Amino acid sequence: MHFRIFETWRLLAAILVMAYHFLRFGSGDPLQYEISHVLERLLPLMDMFFMISGFLILLRYGDKLRDWPSYKSFIVRRLARFYPLYLVTLAFFVAVGIALNHGLVTSTVPARYDFSLLPQNILLLQAWGTTPQLSFNYVSWSLSAEWFCYLLLPVYVFVIRRGGVRGLALIAVISVVLLEAVTQAGLIPFDSWLKADTWGAYRAFADFAIGGVVMMLARDSKLQLRSHSVAWGLFALSVAGMLMLWPSYLLVALLAVAMFFAAVVERNNPDGARFLAVLSSAGRVSFGIYLWHPVVETALLAVVWRHAVAPLGIFSFYQFMIVPMIATILVAIASDRYFEKPVSDRINRLFGWERRSRKAQSEAARA
Repeated sequence: MHFRIFETWRLLAAILVMAYHFLRFGSGDPLQYEISHVLERLLPLMDMFFMISGFLILLRYGDKLRDWPSYKSFIVRRLARFYPLYLVTLAFFVAVGIALNHGLVTSTVPARYDFSLLPQNILLLQAWGTTPQLSFNYVSWSLSAEWFCYLLLPVYVFVIRRGGVRGLALIAVISVVLLEAVTQAGLIPFDSWLKADTWGAYRAFADFAIGGVVMMLARDSKLQLRSHSVAWGLFALSVAGMLMLWPSYLLVALLAVAMFFAAVVERNNPDGARFLAVLSSAGRVSFGIYLWHPVVETALLAVVWRHAVAPLGIFSFYQFMIVPMIATILVAIASDRYFEKPVSDRINRLFGWERRSRKAQSEAARA
């Protein structure tokens, strides 16, 4: 089924992350710092992003992954869906790095264009603890982390088939305990593993497992709850907790409970979320918004704002910031429609997955 609430929450998370990054180009006034500090407190929403991915991936593919051909089909489909877009955004920042090295442009973060880290970026290893800092399209660490979880999908499926929801919950607990241990030992160089980015793959592995636990509990739940206000209330409580700096584990637990109730009520009352359909065009491309916004940031803020608009003094930064935010959403929608889906379909046809999928659907329809 289509979970509109999850789609909306992921869109909200993508927009808040985009706004947080865009604010760095402000004039440095007190309001900018105040808003930035507020948005920084909402970064646990990134873990919700991974948890929702775990929920949806395990719901969709958990029963389909049975042998090597099905696993290969899954990997090819996922690569076909996200890697072409990733390569385009990576190529953009490689071009910026080349221009920087030739003195054609300047950057406030030249270390981001360290070409010794390009192989890790091409292979999507930059969130596996293989790089000292974020590089090129810096937000793509989350894609590297998701890729790590995709590759290890058979582990999740094996645990679920052998131990059910308890086995997956045990994997989640063991992952968190190990993450705490290696963080305390200094092997993960962050104050908390929940803030890790260059080591974000292992963070995502735990979040994926939590999302899978939520999926199984919601799928098997007998609750007949139909009020969407419960899910939204719990989500609002989670956001309030972030703003009030509640303990990280409490926030993750609240997000998980909010996801559980969101899945249950949308299963029982899908029409209750129909009003969110107006956001579907943007909600479907929340990941595209996330991946495209550094490109738009470079073009419209680092260049147009700093060198063309700001010196004129006609608009405040906050007025102009609306332009790149809208532009990012429009670029993501256009990219999905005219580039990502056509390329994905072509790759799937090349490997024959689309024909096999249609054959299976036809057989199911006849049955």
